Amino acid sequence: MNRQGIELKWLLLGMFLGSIGNSFVWPLTTIYMYQQLHESLTVSGIVLLLYSGANVVGSYIAGTLFDKKNPRQLMLGGTVTATVIMGLLIAFNGWPVYGILLTGVGFMNGWIITMVNSYGTQSGQDGRYVFNMLYFANNLGMVIGTTIVGPLYQYAHGNISPMFSITTVLYVLFSAVVFFFFKDNKSSRRSNREVDVEVENSEKQVKMPVSNLVISWTFFAALMIIWTMYEQWASNLSVFMTDQGISMTKYSLLWTLNGVLIVIIQLIITWINRYRSNLYLQVFLGLFTVGFSFVLLLFAKSYIWFVLAMTVLTIGEATAFPTMPAIVNELSPVNIKGKYQGILNAFSSLGKAIGPLFGGILIELSSYRILFVVCAVAVFVTLAIVFIVVKANQSRTVHY
Repeated sequence: MNRQGIELKWLLLGMFLGSIGNSFVWPLTTIYMYQQLHESLTVSGIVLLLYSGANVVGSYIAGTLFDKKNPRQLMLGGTVTATVIMGLLIAFNGWPVYGILLTGVGFMNGWIITMVNSYGTQSGQDGRYVFNMLYFANNLGMVIGTTIVGPLYQYAHGNISPMFSITTVLYVLFSAVVFFFFKDNKSSRRSNREVDVEVENSEKQVKMPVSNLVISWTFFAALMIIWTMYEQWASNLSVFMTDQGISMTKYSLLWTLNGVLIVIIQLIITWINRYRSNLYLQVFLGLFTVGFSFVLLLFAKSYIWFVLAMTVLTIGEATAFPTMPAIVNELSPVNIKGKYQGILNAFSSLGKAIGPLFGGILIELSSYRILFVVCAVAVFVTLAIVFIVVKANQSRTVHY
């Protein structure tokens, strides 16, 4: 039982439903604005910048409030508000209303994901297992969503109202899960906090040790850079592929492949971690393979190359992305775990915000080839910095 009054299975179900809903939104944004709203890649990038910028703000505020206020009320408020915005997008998806409402969606998504991750830090189970399972649930939902969204978008002839109708229903279900199964267990929460206080209830103990802070903030900055590069797959690659005569359905299938592989890899990692685990090694290997996926894109002239590059990208993503929050969780004192999960999600969202605009501007100034080179170099340099910082500080860290 989670100390906040929720079993892990309900937390995973909420993440699963939200993931399906989100996978009906983000893969279509760039292509929808480019083909249906007739806006440039730069304008599309600005909209995604606002979306993810709002995500940053939502993540930070939610992480800060989680440690101080009633988490269930905050979570329910987030899912209900997101449901209302999704419902409005069914009818109002022209320009510029689409961009405005999408920014609201971004704020609430940052809020909800941070709340879910923060609930996960309060589980009595191993943080590595919890974050792997949350990532598993997120990507299982994405497999289903991305499998459907491409064909549905083509069948609807560019009309995105059906997608937002489905998303609204899913968020209604998500809100119902929160309402019925996220228990308001404040007295239990206080008694458990009293137990924690006996172990670490002074100002000195609540503060993070310097080595913990250095590694955590290095991870935050690294995630911002990695997500900036990763977002090229989720935004500008759709236009790059369709310009080469590859259908939107085939682009969508790449994300289906991504989700299926993540599910499989997460199951394998969870099994391996029962016997032997080296979290930092997982991060190093993951970042390397993310960078190598962009090297492969330099040679992509047919669909099979995109499949290969996506496979390599997914191995890196599934290895590194859920591991970094798990490490930050271990390095964060109990009473401020929500705060640092909020910061982590905020920096990830900042990268997602910068990514589409960064890529769009770079493409218009140069070419896709230059973009892929810049992405590969940025990821490899980030890997080198992370490796150096971890090796210099790991022996002095304190785990909570």
